[in-house]
Formats: sequence, C-alpha cells, structure tokens
Amino acid sequence: MIDPRLKRALGTVVDPEIRRPLVELDMIPTATLDGGLASIRLELTVAACPAADRIEADVRQAAASVPGVDAVAVEVAVMDPARRQALVERLRGSRPAQFGPGTLTRIIAVASGKGGVGKSTVTANLAVALAARGLAVGVIDADVHGYSIPALLGSAAKPTKVGDMMMPPEAHGVRLVSIGMFVDGNRSVSWRGPMLHRTLQQFLTDVWWGDLDVLLIDMPPGTGDVAISLGQLLPHAQVLVVTTPQRAAADVAERAAEVARQTGQEVLGVVENMAGLAQPDGSILELFGAGGGDEAARRLGVPLLARIPLSVALREGGDAGAPVVASEPSDPAAAAVIALAEALRGTRPIAGRGLPLSPA
Repeated sequence: MIDPRLKRALGTVVDPEIRRPLVELDMIPTATLDGGLASIRLELTVAACPAADRIEADVRQAAASVPGVDAVAVEVAVMDPARRQALVERLRGSRPAQFGPGTLTRIIAVASGKGGVGKSTVTANLAVALAARGLAVGVIDADVHGYSIPALLGSAAKPTKVGDMMMPPEAHGVRLVSIGMFVDGNRSVSWRGPMLHRTLQQFLTDVWWGDLDVLLIDMPPGTGDVAISLGQLLPHAQVLVVTTPQRAAADVAERAAEVARQTGQEVLGVVENMAGLAQPDGSILELFGAGGGDEAARRLGVPLLARIPLSVALREGGDAGAPVVASEPSDPAAAAVIALAEALRGTRPIAGRGLPLSPA
C-alpha cells in the first residue's frame, strides 16, 4: 500500500538504469505516512545494484518534500526472484520489437573500409554530440576484435544483469555496450563468424536500451562477418562511411558501402577524417593527402557530410576518455563533429508510415 501523498512525490523518482519511475516498476511496494514519519520499503532489482545509493537518496528527498513529513525511514531490500522475473517479463512485453521493422529508433552503422581511419573516435564523439542535443542515444561496439568505445567514452562500468536482461551503463549521456565490458583487462577476443553474429544479436535483443532516438553501431573495419550479420539483423539500418583524405582510401571505403547496399541498407554519406592539420600561419598541412572523401562520395553518389581535421585535442580526449565535443567544443574537429550531429539530427523516421488508426 502506498499513501497517495507519498505516491505523487515518489512517482517522480526514476531508476537510472531502467529509466522508469520506481512506483511503476513496483520497486516501492509500501509507503506509509504516520504522523510526520514516512516509512518506505524500497526493493532493488539486484543485490549489487550500482545505483543503490543514488536511488535511496532520491527516494528520501522525494518523500521529505511532502508537506507534513518530518522524518523518512527507508527499508532497503532486494526483489525476490518471482517479483524480479515479473518485472523482466513486463519490460519485455512493453517494448516494441526493439529494432525490428517499424522501429522508431534511427539506426546508423558507422563503417570503414579499413582500420586506422578514426571510425570509433568519430562514433564516440558523434554519440555524445547527439546526446547533448537532447536525443536518447545508444552505442553498440560491434568491433569485437578491436573494441574501444568504453575507453573512448571513459567508462569502466559493466552492465547490470536483471534476470536475463542487461541494463547498459551510461557515459556522457550515452548508453553503451561492448564486449570489452565482459573480458578482464585488455584481453583479446578471438572469435569466428557464428560467435560474432550471436554477440551482435545479443547486444540488440538482450540489452534493455529503453526508448532510443538513435542507435549508433561502431562496425569493425572491412566487409567481414559482422557487416554481413548487420545486414541480416538490421536491413533497414543506415550507414555512415568514414574514410581519410588519401585518394587510395576511397576504393576501400566504397567496398564497405557496397556491402551495405547489397543487404538493402541506405548509405547516408561519407565522413572524411584526418582532413589536414592547421598550421600557425593559417595554412593546412595535408599529411594524408586530399580528396579521398570527395572521391568516395562521388563514386557512391552520396554527400560528403563532414570533413574532420586532425586535432591534438581530439586525440588527447580519446586517450583520456573525454570526448572533445564535450571537453573542448570550440576545437575545429569538435565543431566538425557537432555540425555532423546537427545534420543527422531530426525527427524519428516515421514519415510515410501509417498510423494504427481506423475511421469511426
């Protein structure tokens, strides 16, 4: 039983991982008010809940805000298996076919023809820039053999397991999951096609992403197993191709885009990374040549969406886990990524879809 006065206040407290009100999740089975004492039972989803202290503090603050409450007593417990399983089933049943046909989440795979072009750095910074603009953003690190998204976003957290579902951690306003969260230290992952396919599938279906506006997928370089699996699992995804200014890179970038098109995916455009280094005299030193991005875009018949210059701040931010779009937004590279985020930002892809309404 929950006192109506407390229920209104506690209804504003949201679980930071599931991102829904505690009352809606049945995490507060009882909350009574006796004189000036509010007595509340808080049941966490798991015993080792990483957000336990924050949740309890939020509950105390909300209850204390109710007129007439002089003291708050919170009993913290853990859901029994039956209640936890009921919660998992309710969450699974309330979500749409998470990223299947008809999803309102825009899915963008960030791909490259070869490694070393800064694809993951672009993905991490683009995700943070989109989140800073009010979008709910998730990132899947699908580069299983070369995982780097957690480090680029400065996250050492691991997903919280609730039943058979995983709650992704959040960094810089971005929800993320990576195989790097499940291995010790800097261990390598040596898997072949079936395991890679299963990992991507689990990241898409077993992780509780909530209601996302944009899901970015950091793809491994090239045209291998994961690219094929993505086409099978998400044929409606869009693809952003990252290349360098080197003209020879245009050939390789074109191959990555063509694999996407063969599976029915749309190629959004090309991002040219490492596009010159500004000199003190205002000139640009083109360390990696020029024209590769333009050439790739021309061959693919898509726009060149961004030209990101070489930047010491961008590199330092990646090493420190502090994306440059957040730490130094005035940096030229940060400005280019922010402009890319603005170009990609927009309403969810519902244009042209019928609404489930019928005439009276």
